Amino acid sequence: MYSLYIKEIKVFLNSLIGYFVIGVFLTITGLFLWVFPMSYNVLDRGFADVNGLFALAPIVFLLLVPAITMRSFAEEKRVGTIELLLTMPLSDMQIILAKYFAGLTLVIISILPTFIYFLSVYLLGYPKGNLDFGAICGSYIGLIFLGAAFTATGVFCSLLTDSQIVSFILSVLVSFIVWLGFDFVYSFDVFGSFGQVIKWFGIDHHYMSISRGVIDTRDIGYFITVIILFLLFSRLRLQSLKW
Repeated sequence: MYSLYIKEIKVFLNSLIGYFVIGVFLTITGLFLWVFPMSYNVLDRGFADVNGLFALAPIVFLLLVPAITMRSFAEEKRVGTIELLLTMPLSDMQIILAKYFAGLTLVIISILPTFIYFLSVYLLGYPKGNLDFGAICGSYIGLIFLGAAFTATGVFCSLLTDSQIVSFILSVLVSFIVWLGFDFVYSFDVFGSFGQVIKWFGIDHHYMSISRGVIDTRDIGYFITVIILFLLFSRLRLQSLKW
């Protein structure tokens, strides 16, 4: 399992698309935080915080994570190496987990350089270091869990097709539905008190809750449940390929 995990990371980092995807994420967030005169701009806001990063990141992740996961199984199916993969001395879940953790590692690698933004705001604050560390730590934890959920979704969608493009599109759509779809239904305000239950099923509700700096076990449990569900869906799909 570890060998497959390392292989997946090396394949991604040995390709131009790997650095392109990470570069695009950092470029977009950097431009909105420091260059474009918008509400996300740290210098224009006049406050020592990086809230703009955590507001922008889910939108960028909606494209970044599917770009990372789209080849995980789709490419194996396209070139015909999926049969070789299935003959490895690994269980179906071990294969899926190796692909999943490789994708998640790449997502975390993409997040790490954003600490430069945090350091910049830390130094720009008056007095220096005047930051809400609890909210920032919570936001980073929420961002990692968001990336983990999107990665599980992407791996599942990659198993549904042998086309990386189709996998990418499916992953974007499914991730968007899980992220904001329930909030969209809730916004119609036709379900009364049950509307809050519908909103609870959306990722954004729990992401925003963690981003406030309060780590609630219910929010953590929600993300873990979503991740496990999509990994189990992936296992069922991988098993169906043997039939």
